[in-house]
Amino acid sequence: MNTNDFARIQQRLGYEFNDRGLLLQALTHRSHGVDNNERLEFLGDAILNCTIAQALFEQFPKASEGELSRYRAAQVRGETLADIAREFDLGPWLRLGPGELKSGGHRRASILADTVEALIGAISLDGGMAIAQARVLAWWQSRLENTDPEQMMKDPKTRLQEYQQGQGSPLPRYEVVDISGQAHNQTFTVSCTVDQLADSVLASDTSRRGAEQAAARKTLRQLGQQT
Repeated sequence: MNTNDFARIQQRLGYEFNDRGLLLQALTHRSHGVDNNERLEFLGDAILNCTIAQALFEQFPKASEGELSRYRAAQVRGETLADIAREFDLGPWLRLGPGELKSGGHRRASILADTVEALIGAISLDGGMAIAQARVLAWWQSRLENTDPEQMMKDPKTRLQEYQQGQGSPLPRYEVVDISGQAHNQTFTVSCTVDQLADSVLASDTSRRGAEQAAARKTLRQLGQQT
């Protein structure tokens, strides 16, 4: 990774590293070698959960413990993390081993999600806990502002189906358009088609269900129903 690469990715993250080695490590999957991002992921996961928990605690003063737990789960789940990674276009920057490169690991939701957590951990070590938490709040700002307790109880496919019914439109149509990778490590690409959009929406995941949920989420976003 050259100087321009470092500059571009740091601009997207909104944070400039003092130790670029931490940034490089955060982008390194375990398939690439021993000096990978697993320990940073562990740290970032803890910081993320704590930061989002406090933000929701303050945002919903009347919510019960169980409700807050459900709100937090929706904000920190792998699908949400992977969406953030895609917004930053992290895929091309990931350092993967030959096997993961060949099987499209840079698009795999679980790898993208783990990388976001690793970046949070890396920022904490580089700039301190407060800065890492500030970055989390900045990255999650629109999601926190648009938290709808009722909608958070429903998955994207359910929300899209209900939206279509409310519009008097045909239900979404899902189709598997591609399956790649080995039998034990497959990536499913699914299309979601609704009458309001000229083109079908594509999404990929390591399971058909996950790909359908991701496609539904992207469709909702294009319909202006979700950030």
